[in-house]
Amino acid sequence: MTGIVAAIFTAPDRTSERGVSTSPSSLVAEWPLPPSATLGSSLRLKGIEREIRARLPWAVRTFVKAETGRIVLRMAQTDADAFQAAGAAISRTLEGIEALPVLPREAEDILTISSRERHKWLRDGRLKSVGTRTVKMRGRSKAVTFHVFDPRHIEDILDRDLATAWREEDAREASENRRRGAGKAALTRAGKRKGKARGTGNSGKDDASRPKLEGWDTFEAEGLLR
Repeated sequence: MTGIVAAIFTAPDRTSERGVSTSPSSLVAEWPLPPSATLGSSLRLKGIEREIRARLPWAVRTFVKAETGRIVLRMAQTDADAFQAAGAAISRTLEGIEALPVLPREAEDILTISSRERHKWLRDGRLKSVGTRTVKMRGRSKAVTFHVFDPRHIEDILDRDLATAWREEDAREASENRRRGAGKAALTRAGKRKGKARGTGNSGKDDASRPKLEGWDTFEAEGLLR
């Protein structure tokens, strides 16, 4: 099979416990899948499987499976022609599989980060997008657009453990913001208390400094204003 970097062999018949053949002899091809392609993520592995299946006819897609360290194509010997065509398509897809953009959920799984952290680091530029992808999700009336990432950028963040450093940086920033907020609130409360005290003091001072009319007490006692 031209172009397939895989081991191809014919699998023997498999029998059930009752001795009845459960599957005919099959053709099997395997392609190595390096760690630089999956980046240690099971979600990334499933994403690669979906990408490969999308390049194949509907009738063949279910015969392809992504396993740890390899891609496996297993079909019956009676489908030899379809097996050859599928194998060639898989080989072409795998040629650039290490550059396949990383999806948001894959990035979270690879870096062990939350969705909130991904959104925050994307906004402030620490996590760099290489573009967007729009897909129609099953069960949704509208298409969904999301950012995708360069696998080498994600790999660099993973190797340098930048996610941990960014998380600690965010924690320090949040603590500093809380401290500043508490300081401003304290100054505001102090200003309000000072304003009230000033208002009370001025009222007493005004009463003390207000001049009293001579003989007013006698005038008031005799009830002349009633």
